[in-house]
Amino acid sequence: MKKILWALSLLAMAACSNKDQFVLNGELINNDEVKKVFLYEGGEIVDSAFLNDDNKFRFRRTAPVAQFYNLKVGDNNYFFVLSNGEEVNFKANIKDPSGNYEVAGSEISNKIKEFSEINARYSAISREIEGEFQMRLKKEPSKEKEIRDELFVKYKKNLDEFSQEVLAFSKRNTDNLAGFYAINSLDPSEYETEMIAYANAIKDKFPKNTAVRDFVTHMAELKPLTVGQKAPDFELMDQTGKTVKLSDFRGKYTLVDFWASWCVPCREENPNIVAQYNAYKDQNFTILGVSLDNNQAAWLKAIKDDHLTWTHVSDLQAWNSKAAELYKVSSIPASFLLNPEGVIIAKNLRGQKLADFLEKTL
Repeated sequence: MKKILWALSLLAMAACSNKDQFVLNGELINNDEVKKVFLYEGGEIVDSAFLNDDNKFRFRRTAPVAQFYNLKVGDNNYFFVLSNGEEVNFKANIKDPSGNYEVAGSEISNKIKEFSEINARYSAISREIEGEFQMRLKKEPSKEKEIRDELFVKYKKNLDEFSQEVLAFSKRNTDNLAGFYAINSLDPSEYETEMIAYANAIKDKFPKNTAVRDFVTHMAELKPLTVGQKAPDFELMDQTGKTVKLSDFRGKYTLVDFWASWCVPCREENPNIVAQYNAYKDQNFTILGVSLDNNQAAWLKAIKDDHLTWTHVSDLQAWNSKAAELYKVSSIPASFLLNPEGVIIAKNLRGQKLADFLEKTL
């Protein structure tokens, strides 16, 4: 009889620790609104669960390779890395404004929780700055620009400090997916070099994870377009139908400016670019505008309206532009500053940064 009971207990243990699935147990505290929670993988809903009378729920799923999951609870999102054989316990007070939660049973998910707390801390500071802006603007609406400029310094300082913590956290976690999760919160236009280095550090560590593999591949594609590399040549037609090559501009400092008539941030940046062009066009500096328009009339009208008097090219293929694909442009405005030898010396300089760099260089 004892042998039978012992065998049954082993079977029960095996059933509780199914190596072919993971289990995510959840409990919500102070919940009186949420009735159903959703589990996302790769941006898509893969499962959902109703809460029982005790505000608890459970997911069972298969993940042969550790994968990223997002648990959506009302307006709140909680992130995990889960794989077969894990039983993870999650508990959250959804009325806690800090967004804190508890997780046990997954070491990597605990590290993601650690990063979420870092993110929440800096996000709270950003919200405070935004609140201060709204309060001061309400009192002095005529001073919007002065208030915005002043608070932007605080906002940028907070963002820079957050980015440095992201880098430090990612470097501490190159051996697990929490570091990869964190580094993707960086602005790639500001931290491209660091992200490429990180991709190189993890390229052989998670070969079966699709997200990591795509990231490593993308960073490898960007590497030939980093500062210090020779800018790849391309040719497109200008407004008159004449073929223009990037290599035609050798011998001058050239700003290759990717933009479009429909791009509001591009149009807002154009007055600054016009000012820099007028200031340095006689000092061996020029601009090649590459439009991601698909409407010729709108493109030509924007050139005229914004007083863009330099060379402009486009194949009117919007995001399918050959030049945009060659330069891996995924958002605009985007720019590459080349020296007279055609080497990239800076990227995505806008506003005062462009003015300062040109003054220092020219």
